Amino acid sequence: MFGQTYYHGLIRKYVILVGTLFNDIYIKRTNSSGDTSALVKVPITFAPKDKMLARVLQDPNIDREAAIVLPMISFEIGKMTYDGARKLNTIGRTVIKSDETGKFKYQYNPVPYNIDFKIFIYAKNAEDGTKIVDQILPFFTPDWTTTVNLISETEPTVDIPIVLNNINYNDNYDDQFLKRRAIIWELDLTLKGYLFGPVKKSAIIKFINVNFYNAKVPDGQLDKAVGNTEIAEKITIQPGLDANGNPVSYYGANTADITAATLPYSEIEEDDNWGYIIKIYDTEDLL
Repeated sequence: MFGQTYYHGLIRKYVILVGTLFNDIYIKRTNSSGDTSALVKVPITFAPKDKMLARVLQDPNIDREAAIVLPMISFEIGKMTYDGARKLNTIGRTVIKSDETGKFKYQYNPVPYNIDFKIFIYAKNAEDGTKIVDQILPFFTPDWTTTVNLISETEPTVDIPIVLNNINYNDNYDDQFLKRRAIIWELDLTLKGYLFGPVKKSAIIKFINVNFYNAKVPDGQLDKAVGNTEIAEKITIQPGLDANGNPVSYYGANTADITAATLPYSEIEEDDNWGYIIKIYDTEDLL
C-alpha cells in the first residue's frame, strides 16, 4: 500500500523484553529448621490466561504429565494505543554512514505506542504466590525503564518504560474440595514503546544553493508576489579541497596561487579533510 516492504520485528521484540523481565525468578523452600531444602525456578510461557488455567485445573488422574506443576508464570499481549503525549517531530531523523561509498542511511523519528501486557502468576498455595510477587513489585515505582537497541541497521538506543498499572488477586478454589487449587496474581503492565519506519538510503549532499527574496507585495496581496519577485541574494556552500589534500575555503581563481583551487565537489568524499567554501552573490552579481 505504501510502497515500502520492511520488517523490524519490534512487537516481537517487545514481547521478548517483557518475558525477559520475569524469566529469572526463584522460590526458596525451607524445612522445619529454617534451612533451605529446595530452590525452584519459576517457569514462564507466552500464553493467555484461559488456556493456562484450563491446563492447570485439568484432572491429574487422566494424564499426570499433562498437568502443569505450580508455581509458574504466563503473560499475554493486549491492546495497542497511540500515545500523542510522546510524539516526536515528524520530520526529525537519525542519520548514520552507510557501507556504500557516498551514501548514508537515515530513518525518521518513530511513532509512540502504548502496548498493554498482562502477567499471570499461578501458585497452589498463598505463600508461593507472595514469594514471587515480593520479588517483582519493588522494582516498579510504578515503572521500570530498560534501555534497548531495537534496530540493527541504525542502532537507535531507546529507553522503554514499563508501567505497572494494577494488581489483582484471585483464589480459584470455589468448586469441589478435591479439585485442584490455583491462586492467581494478575499484573497489568503498559509498555511505552516506539514503532519505526523503514531505513532509507540517500546520497551525500555536497552542494547547497539558497536563494533569498525581497518580496514586492502589490496592494498587500502576498499571493500575487509569489513567482514575481527577483532574487535579492544567493548563497552557495560546498566542500573545498586542493589537489594536495589540504582543505580550502575559496575557489582559488581569485587568489594569487591558482594551484590552491579546489577540486570539483563531486570528487571530494565525505571522509576527506575538506573545508567549507561559502560564496555570497548579491543582486548585481545575479544580473
